[in-house]
Amino acid sequence: MNNDTISTMITLLRNANIRRKTTAQIPANTVTKRIVRILLEEGFVKDIAEHRENKKNLLDVTLKYQGKKKKPYITALKRISKPGLRIYLGHKRIPRVLGGMGIVILSTSDGLITDREARQRKIGGEILCYVW
Repeated sequence: MNNDTISTMITLLRNANIRRKTTAQIPANTVTKRIVRILLEEGFVKDIAEHRENKKNLLDVTLKYQGKKKKPYITALKRISKPGLRIYLGHKRIPRVLGGMGIVILSTSDGLITDREARQRKIGGEILCYVW
């Protein structure tokens, strides 16, 4: 079993996006719930629902598409900090993804937040992933 739940979540979302699925089922824990909630707040996903199946908590993430060709709102998801190599940055060194069009999700002492919030609060942390 994979112990990196963030990579598992990113892979499941990326695969569902490529296949143009309407929903993706993700194993639910506190970190994945918060990341998906950030994606919802930033407008990358349409809806989130949580349910229990076979003694496991799962998140049903409804993906967003635009137009008749169903162009996905999430163009790419990229895992940055991995269990074997953690990447920590101060608030001044947090990168801007696509000139501010994408987001960086960070793990800070205040919890999981976006790059904009981290710069505003002037706190750094571990760079978890890029979304654009």
